[in-house]
Amino acid sequence: MSLTSFGPANLIKRSAETHPLTWRLRDDGEPVWLDEYQAKDGYAAARKAFADMAQDDIVQTVKDAGLKGRGGAGFPTGVKWGLMPKDESLNIRYLLCNADEMEPNTWKDRMLMEQLPHLLIEGMLISARALKTYRGYIFLRGEYTTAAVHLRRAVEEAKAAGLLGKNILGSGFDFELFVHTGAGRYICGEETALINSLEGRRANPRSKPPFPAAVGVWGKPTCVNNVETLCNVPAIIGNGVDWYKSLAREGSEDHGTKLMGFSGKVKNPGLWELPFGVTARELFEDYAGGMRDGFKLKCWQPGGAGTGFLLPEHLDAQMYAGGIAKVGTRMGTGLAMAVDDSVNMVSLLRNMEQFFARESCGFCTPCRDGLPWSVKLLMAIEHGEGQPGDIETLLGLVGFLGPGKTFCAHAPGAVEPLGSAIKYFRPEFEAGIAQAKPGVPPLARPIVIGA
Repeated sequence: MSLTSFGPANLIKRSAETHPLTWRLRDDGEPVWLDEYQAKDGYAAARKAFADMAQDDIVQTVKDAGLKGRGGAGFPTGVKWGLMPKDESLNIRYLLCNADEMEPNTWKDRMLMEQLPHLLIEGMLISARALKTYRGYIFLRGEYTTAAVHLRRAVEEAKAAGLLGKNILGSGFDFELFVHTGAGRYICGEETALINSLEGRRANPRSKPPFPAAVGVWGKPTCVNNVETLCNVPAIIGNGVDWYKSLAREGSEDHGTKLMGFSGKVKNPGLWELPFGVTARELFEDYAGGMRDGFKLKCWQPGGAGTGFLLPEHLDAQMYAGGIAKVGTRMGTGLAMAVDDSVNMVSLLRNMEQFFARESCGFCTPCRDGLPWSVKLLMAIEHGEGQPGDIETLLGLVGFLGPGKTFCAHAPGAVEPLGSAIKYFRPEFEAGIAQAKPGVPPLARPIVIGA
């Protein structure tokens, strides 16, 4: 895993002023434990929040900074915090960290938890203080076994230092933190499915409203934030709103920095902390080094398998939510994937849709039946056995599984890359349509949606 600074040649050293998430990282990749973390100003922001700031002031500071969720949806964090009830009689409330990082091509949260576990704990401690939550859970992807070990050790270190548990920093505030490993389901990245799983239920999304801020874990007020989101909180509290807003590039509507990356057949696949507003071309050429010798960039996804494909001419788009929206898709997690010219798009999409179909919770019909239907059609086209009308059926599925058509956002994310692949590479799909032979009936096909 590669972590570089703002400069393409790594000429600028990471610092607290420019790289709030990664400046404490060790060059050898080993975890930063409590003594080293505190020597690098760790928990200084938490001490400031406890000693000098009212709880509502912490919420307002995060809101003024414009911090948005880093899990892919991009919802304003301060606004979400503001939804938690003000009623002091509701004294049982929870803070959940969404660490179920199962988006293909995404590993940013894993790096933070494995190498900087105390940064996440400090972010959760400050957030718990702001939200008046007495208990927190890190809901961790089950396959992240190393992260689980490191987080549990860091929690014990923090407890021993009086930074978790009873009467934290002499404030009278209590906060317990637990690491909970999930069973490995993509749908647990949806916050209400995560809550159901934490409660020991099947990981189905819940109907909203009520939202978790009103009725969450065990029916109590609950706030759910992503790992990277929570890791931004200490720097905002420690350095202030104006500093945080100054980090992004001109033209970006999002503030701060973001962990971004590139995978695929690039020369230097990796992960970097960069300011919002850097162009995808800088990320691809200056950091990832462009394509390996002998390969040509065919297309790319800006932030995980659930985002639409873009072409090489879209690389000049700025990497922030609005910048990527201008070229027709979502930024998602910000970890891009390069697709080289040797890849057949039908095969790639069949593989993707198989993953999404398998990970569907099966709760609603469009997702449960529509995604496997797309897989069957793609498999037929992949083997040259597609029938006339199959591409139109796939496009019909893209429409009927789109935003607002299903119970949660799983299906819309699953079909977004399919729709964009057909848009830009339709001839590859048409090549898999079998020519009708006299006297041979076509393969059985369902009716075309929308016909």
